[in-house]
Order: sequence, then C-alpha cells, then structure tokens
Amino acid sequence: MRQLRSTVGAVLVFLLAFLLVSTLTAGCRRSGSGDEADLVDSIRSGGRERTYVLHVPPGYDEGAGNSLVLAFHGHGGQGENQERLSGMEAVSDANGFLIAYPDGIDRGWNDGRGINEGIDDVGFARDLVEKLSAEYGVDPKRVYATGISNGGFMSFRLACDAPDVFAAVAPVAALMSVPLVESNRSTTPVSLLLMNGTGDPLVPWEGGQIGGALGDRGEGISTQASIEYWVALDGCATTPQAARLPDMDPGDGTTVTQYVYPGGRDSTEVVLCEVTGGGHTWPGGYQYMRESIIGRTSRDLEASEYIWEFFRDHPRD
Repeated sequence: MRQLRSTVGAVLVFLLAFLLVSTLTAGCRRSGSGDEADLVDSIRSGGRERTYVLHVPPGYDEGAGNSLVLAFHGHGGQGENQERLSGMEAVSDANGFLIAYPDGIDRGWNDGRGINEGIDDVGFARDLVEKLSAEYGVDPKRVYATGISNGGFMSFRLACDAPDVFAAVAPVAALMSVPLVESNRSTTPVSLLLMNGTGDPLVPWEGGQIGGALGDRGEGISTQASIEYWVALDGCATTPQAARLPDMDPGDGTTVTQYVYPGGRDSTEVVLCEVTGGGHTWPGGYQYMRESIIGRTSRDLEASEYIWEFFRDHPRD
C-alpha cells in the first residue's frame, strides 16, 4: 500500500508540475527577439491545421543558403515549452540559423510507439520544412531535427521515414523504439547524435519499458543498441573515439563521456553523449521537475550549443 501511495503521489506531483510549467509558459510566445519577431503560425497538413513557433535570428539573410532546425517537445508539452527548456533561440541568434518549434496534436507525437496513431506527423514535418524552405531560403542539405523524450523518439522516426529531408538528427532522452526497429526499411545514411542519461527513470539506459511510474509508453532497445543500429546503417567505424568531457560542475552529480563513430557513408557520423548520473533532462537546460521524478540535469554540457555544432558539421553530402 505504501508503494502504491508513493507511485500515485509521484504521478500527482508530475501532473501538478506539468500544469505549473504550462501555465508559466502559456504567455511566453514572445513578440520579438533581437531584430526579428518570433512567429506563431500554422500550416494545413494531413487535413488538419498544424501550428508552430518560428524563431528568426537578427539579420537573417534569406539568400545565404541557411540551416533549419526543427525542435520537437516532449509528451504533454508544446513548442513553446521546448523553446524555454532548451534556450536554443540564443544559439540561433549567435549562429544565424532558423529554428521551428512544432506543436503536436494533443501535446504528443506519433513517433511509432502507438502514441497519436493516425496522426501523420512525418507528413507535417515534411510540409513544414517545405514551407519554411520556400519562404526563408533554406539550404536543403542543412535541415535537421532534435527533441526530448517523445520529441527525441520523433527525431529517430524522421531519420528512418524522412532521410531525404533531414541530414542529421539529435534525440535527447530517447531510444530507438522496438516498433521502429522492426518497421524501418530505410538504408539511407543520416548523421545521428544521441544524448542520454544513465539515471533516466522514464527512458531507461538499458532499454525495456518506457514511462516508469507514468505508465507504459512502449518499449525501446538500449542506448548502446540504438547507437549500434545507426553505426551499422550508416557504415561507421565500430570502435568509437572516446573522450571524457570536462566536469564543469562537480556538484551536479553528473559527468559526460563522448563516443564518436566516424567514417560513415556519405560523410555521416554517429555520436553518443553518455551523461553518467543524468536524468530525463536537457543538459544545460533548467530542472523542469523535481529530481525525484525526472532525475538530474547535467551542467557539464550545453546541449543546445553541442547539438548545433554537430548539425553545422554534418550537412548532407
């Protein structure tokens, strides 16, 4: 009974925290940043009106063959939540790339695990890239996807189902789901960066049931198996180049080791950032829920900057 009460209590805390975060961010779609405005817009896709937030950096040059990043929120969130969590617009401003934060139907993505079945989110991503590319002069070789949790699983799906669109993807706190592994028929190489925490209570490092105390959210293969899947598909070297990153905050309870698998087909590469002690979090982002629910946030790595540098260095060949 005590265990049941503990589980129920954790779920209630999660729901209350989510409502608090949603309330705090509901009015945070900013009217402007720097020289340009953040645009809240919509597009017709799959018979539905789909919405997104677009951040245009100051001084954006539409004729420069620019990069586009789609950043997908986790389950229960919206694009504005991912914008706030990642702080990626600051990286956009410093480096001049477009970033779009799409909104999922019912706050989720059809990432292949049976969530939001019947919603064509791959089609939505394709349509959004086509629209923004036409309007903002995006280089088709420099289109990328990232996201956390459900959004990270969605990034994996786009690498499988839209490799002609996305040159590289960077899932955070996510795995290759068992259904996606079983259904994927693509052999097109895509560069991949994965950031996972060994202490993630919702998406376990070793794979298995996803969701923890929040309920069954499907099954994933392990972090290492997810990496090996893409190393094999891309044709990368099977022995990684390993390096321990500087422990920038010894008090955060985490360390980061980087594993680089170079030499893939069409100049692709696979990278794993193992966040030892890290939780279901965005490294360098804010602690959006209590550690007892989602685990620790690492301060040894600024995920948004690292992800952009990976994207910048891995356009389509």
